[in-house]
Amino acid sequence: MLTESDEFKESLERLIGPMRGYALALTHSRSDADDLVQEALLRAWRFRVSYKPGTNLKAWLFQILRNTHYTEIKRRRSTVQDVDGHFAAELTVDGYHDWRLEYFEVLKAIQQLTPQLREALLLIFAGDFTYEEVAAILDCPLGTAKSRVFRARRKLAEMIVDPTYSS
Repeated sequence: MLTESDEFKESLERLIGPMRGYALALTHSRSDADDLVQEALLRAWRFRVSYKPGTNLKAWLFQILRNTHYTEIKRRRSTVQDVDGHFAAELTVDGYHDWRLEYFEVLKAIQQLTPQLREALLLIFAGDFTYEEVAAILDCPLGTAKSRVFRARRKLAEMIVDPTYSS
């Protein structure tokens, strides 16, 4: 006899094909569509207790897929790639100040952090989010978010104290 969880899993599996088609129409990329479907299925599984049996599972699942897609678009729009530091360099003021040297040193060190550590650190300090909000944004456990910020701060301190530091 199938449990409620087994039935839910089988229902999700039956909808993977249609989800891939819809995701492909949204993303225009097979790999992005696969990633989107995977993320939507993970979210559906994680929040399966919020699904009301007897309602339209397909509609619920496709809403998750669509919301996940638009969340990713918003996230990409708000992320500025600044590989060469061009945008960061424009964040200066006229005139020479001692703090400018330290500022650029910190910016350079931040760019050397791994993307996961950099994102967590910037969300806390530049975004003024709480650790709980950062964990939700990064979709990771609270302890992981705190650990990333701690490791980022420690690594920054090491890089600033010893500029020849390399991880």
